Amino acid sequence: MSFAREGWPFVLPFLFLGGVLLLLGNPRTATGFLVLAVLVLLFFRDPARHFAGPGDVILAAADGKVLKVDVIEAPEIGPGRFHRVATFLSVFDVHVQKVPTAGEVVKSSLTRGKMVPAYRSDADLKNENHLSVLKRPNGDLVGVRQITGLVARRIVCYLKPGERVHRGQALGLIKFGSRVDLLVPESYEVKVRVGDRMKNGETAVAVPRESAGANP
Repeated sequence: MSFAREGWPFVLPFLFLGGVLLLLGNPRTATGFLVLAVLVLLFFRDPARHFAGPGDVILAAADGKVLKVDVIEAPEIGPGRFHRVATFLSVFDVHVQKVPTAGEVVKSSLTRGKMVPAYRSDADLKNENHLSVLKRPNGDLVGVRQITGLVARRIVCYLKPGERVHRGQALGLIKFGSRVDLLVPESYEVKVRVGDRMKNGETAVAVPRESAGANP
């Protein structure tokens, strides 16, 4: 298992304090700091995931529990309507996000906002968020919106406009609690429901309806 590099500034101080306290002969307190270092490091874990299915399947961008599945208009992504699959990430979930589909990054933009709880239905409208829009080889547009929560204080996105990406590569992360919305064209068939638990780069979320009909 690997770990996101953004976690080390949070982990190293605990490791340093634990080491100093061990040298000073205070093993009990040192152990506490070392345990905290491990717990924080686990928050930034990035487990390897693999999906052996067809290339047109849209995969989960985030680990967590499906909070909402609905259909909305999203002109910031493109024309038409989109299925929105909102995923809530608890502090126990993997907080690294993965690219859900191969294609070209056509948009990567941050919108400043508030810090209301990520499970609120209007969190995507009120909170700070980062939207990445990917154009698939067939021209379809897919959006990934990283949304801060009540505790989250920073969104990291690795994608740049014009970059070509492959499904399953690292997209970014949100530090300490958050929500991620995946938006796919209304013409796609969504394979998950509210309450389902998903794994980034592994869970099949949506597929073009023609492919779904060919593979019942």
